[in-house]
Amino acid sequence: MVRRALLSVLAVVFVSSLSGCATTRKNNELEIQGLRNQVSALESQLAVKDEEINSLRESAIKSSEILDKAAQKTGEAKRHPSAKQIQTALKNAGYYQGAVDGKIGKGTREAIKAFQKANNLPTDGKVGKKTWAVLKNSLEEKVK
Repeated sequence: MVRRALLSVLAVVFVSSLSGCATTRKNNELEIQGLRNQVSALESQLAVKDEEINSLRESAIKSSEILDKAAQKTGEAKRHPSAKQIQTALKNAGYYQGAVDGKIGKGTREAIKAFQKANNLPTDGKVGKKTWAVLKNSLEEKVK
């Protein structure tokens, strides 16, 4: 009889452990499905962001092309003038006597300072926005 009771208890424990595994397996499957849904949602968001990036990239390329064309028409640098442009403009304005070699040396800096002084600009020897705004007018025109 004790044996029978012990076997009954073991059978109950065995059956309940099997049902527990089934419940755990079901919960795991639900959790996995939820994670798959989240991955799908994130993949969709990623695709949307990729499209936005491509659109912005195309826009930036078009804007860059427009700026390049405008710079070519005016002969100006996109952001900052090159050393050759500075030397050419200074030479055309009559402030630089050296070779247009694209190197900002002592002679170029002295010419920049002389130009700045003559045009009531801060004489720092650097071609900033204010100096270039005045100097760029001499880039294509020679002063007689």
